[in-house]
Amino acid sequence: MFSGSIVALVTPMQADGSVDNSALDRLVDFHVSNGTNAIVAVGTTGESPTLSVEEHIGVVKRVVERAAKRIPVIAGAGANSTREAIELTRLAKDVGVDACLSVVPYYNKPTQEGLYQHFKAIAQAVSVPILLYNVPGRTVVDMKPETVQRLTEFPNIVGLKEACSLERNRELINRVGGRLALFSGDDDLACEAVLAGFQGVVSVTANIAPRQVRAVMDAALAGKRDEARKLDMKLQPLHKAMFLESNPIPVKWAAARLGLITDAVRLPLVPLSRQHQGPILEAMQSAGIAFA
Repeated sequence: MFSGSIVALVTPMQADGSVDNSALDRLVDFHVSNGTNAIVAVGTTGESPTLSVEEHIGVVKRVVERAAKRIPVIAGAGANSTREAIELTRLAKDVGVDACLSVVPYYNKPTQEGLYQHFKAIAQAVSVPILLYNVPGRTVVDMKPETVQRLTEFPNIVGLKEACSLERNRELINRVGGRLALFSGDDDLACEAVLAGFQGVVSVTANIAPRQVRAVMDAALAGKRDEARKLDMKLQPLHKAMFLESNPIPVKWAAARLGLITDAVRLPLVPLSRQHQGPILEAMQSAGIAFA
């Protein structure tokens, strides 16, 4: 259903923390015009932890409406409560998303059997395509490849966003390649993941360098190894710069430099510290990003 460069879209905000709907419209148009392959709305990069359910679905609905079928929209719809995850998934389906991204439950540390039962319940409750999301650096719990393999029995579980390691990526290709679409959740590993058999990346960097990330993915998916690696090498400093502080603090600051949004974030996140501004600007310049 999806491949290539999928942006993990930031949620633009006003200085008071309210959602900036006009900027959100501009972002959707920006990604359509710059060749992004799909949008994830209100994932972690979209500050899902601090949006109310009403705000969450409001942003998803606005992205769907603005996209107007020009680009697929995937809704972040995960939660550490299975009931809440089902509710978010159902609401996202109702506003017309193409799929939902469902993260491993965080904080309450379920077992592998608990993860299986959680995603089974969501898949059986809502008939919408679902992409699983494993990001142990944020959730603490690591969904093992054998659990992912078990979940392939549900036809509407169609993909996995994996943010772990290249070694894990290879194991997933061996276990579920061809049965699930596999996406890197790490920009810095995405090129090698796709060259090994993944279908694309869910990218933070694509918020500010959509054409460049798309070019890497196109080359890697075409098997042009040397070209893909050359393009990717130019982006590596930017990938790393996007995580000098907690995501999405750096990428929002960078997007504000491009005139796309303000750098406002919601507490407990705070705007980028001064010490990291210079390195991020340097990384943007080295990636060939044109400033507004």
